[in-house]
Amino acid sequence: MLINCSLRELDVFLTLAETLNYRRAAERLHLSQPAVSGVITRLELSLGSALFERSTRAVRLTEAGAVFVERVRLLRQQANAAVQAVRDISELREGRVRVAALPSLAATAVPAAFARFGAAHPGVRLELLDSLSNPAFDSVRAGQADFALTAANPAYADLEYAPLGEDRFVLLLPASHPLAKSRRPLRWDETQDLPHISMPAPTSVRQYTEEAFLHNGLRFAPRYEVEHLATINAMVAAGLGVAALPELAALVARGPKVLSRSLIAPVMPRPLGLVTLRGRRLSPAAEALVVMLREETLALIAAS
Repeated sequence: MLINCSLRELDVFLTLAETLNYRRAAERLHLSQPAVSGVITRLELSLGSALFERSTRAVRLTEAGAVFVERVRLLRQQANAAVQAVRDISELREGRVRVAALPSLAATAVPAAFARFGAAHPGVRLELLDSLSNPAFDSVRAGQADFALTAANPAYADLEYAPLGEDRFVLLLPASHPLAKSRRPLRWDETQDLPHISMPAPTSVRQYTEEAFLHNGLRFAPRYEVEHLATINAMVAAGLGVAALPELAALVARGPKVLSRSLIAPVMPRPLGLVTLRGRRLSPAAEALVVMLREETLALIAAS
């Protein structure tokens, strides 16, 4: 049989069981004695059994009352633990946030934001999946990531996209390259005859590069196609070619033997955004992390 009683009513029962005195129980609970008596009467009627033996001199638990008090104490402990668990999550003392991020963000803004967040909220576990945009979308859909940091606005009805900022394209070239002697911005069409090292299709880097060349009536045909920024850096440093990359990706690839120059005509801004599952609200920890990620991303773009 199920009974309908509140935690407050159970607290009244426990207090009376501890004091065995209606007056002291009422004082402790800041209730009137008739209110305490009414709660106990309702419980007894719901349970179909007397919980207390009452006389003019004493109040004692019945056998049923003694059994009930042990169960109610356990129930109250579990309720308190449940409330505390929720508070730990809402007040960022516990929890987990899983982030899927583009490699350029995973190697720049994300570590800085993770470090800040970890120092402020050491009880919250952070997880990172460095991924290209399409796999990142799948991770959000599957619940493997709370949100994704991408350079693409997903054309899916179940995903939402919120802008974070944007970075512009630069050209990485060997420090010894003739074009590195000047700090002036370079036109895209000035690079058409240079051996390009690019990421493969359908990465956002490749798509934006092809669009910039197409804007100048040119076809983009890279000499090399590689997937990792460290490989691009090593190949540019070795003098094998140049690479058009967004500023944040260039921060990862740039080294002592590699310089960068801004690319113009056209200026190619790459939007960066936050992708979440539509209708699903981020946890307080995830929302706090998003604020730090936005700050770190914008700071890096401003400094590059």
